[in-house]
Amino acid sequence: MALPLLNYAPITQNSRVSPFRVGSDEDPRAASMDKAMDREDQNFVTESAYRQIFFHAFKVDRDRTLESQLRDGQITVRDFIRSLCLSDTFTRSFYNLNSNYKVARHLVEKLLGRTTHGKSEEIAWSAVLMTRGVKGMVDDILNSEEYLTAFGYDTVPYHRNRVVGSRVVGETPFNITSPRYDAYYRGILGFPQIVYTGTARSFPERAQQRRGGYPEDYLSWVRTLPALRGVGGAPAGNTSMDYLSKVPYRSIGR
Repeated sequence: MALPLLNYAPITQNSRVSPFRVGSDEDPRAASMDKAMDREDQNFVTESAYRQIFFHAFKVDRDRTLESQLRDGQITVRDFIRSLCLSDTFTRSFYNLNSNYKVARHLVEKLLGRTTHGKSEEIAWSAVLMTRGVKGMVDDILNSEEYLTAFGYDTVPYHRNRVVGSRVVGETPFNITSPRYDAYYRGILGFPQIVYTGTARSFPERAQQRRGGYPEDYLSWVRTLPALRGVGGAPAGNTSMDYLSKVPYRSIGR
């Protein structure tokens, strides 16, 4: 028996009112198919949809049939988003590798463009996910009044309320706060790995030159000195030398 969506309340009063702010570079930029004038704009819309759901779409993850139907107007952007959420790529690379709470939080963030209203909303959507699966949850979100009011049928969902007036910077993007894999699977897969893709900087040649004071610098010179050996069976070294007779001194009275 499918459970209805449990009741949950917004965690702040700010979610009940429309944001009033001055535009900035952190404002979201909507990608809409009804504003696409040429093929390049249509490609931008499809790329935005892939990034929104998959973080990044490799060539093998792309669905050329859906892209063609979207460009020809046979399906809407909303239908395209739904197909990506129900695709084998999403199921294999995200749904199967995370808990129901993580999947519910991810779908709310990606489809509604906002963070969840605390743990209560995660539990509510997790119950839908448990009883009706990903298809039931995705359909409920895409058919909700909140989604249709914010994005409609031809706009790719985006991160809303990026700018917060009381903070120096806006909200952290979802791909940073909610990574693709949980910590458990990141440990199995060997993440995170530090991969430096830039140009390696080497020390300049002048920094590799010695400035003196190293015993190794005089090793070649020491090896050229003649060996000091004892003569006539005398013990090695200069222990028999009369050092006092060799010290110059000035006699008194001269």
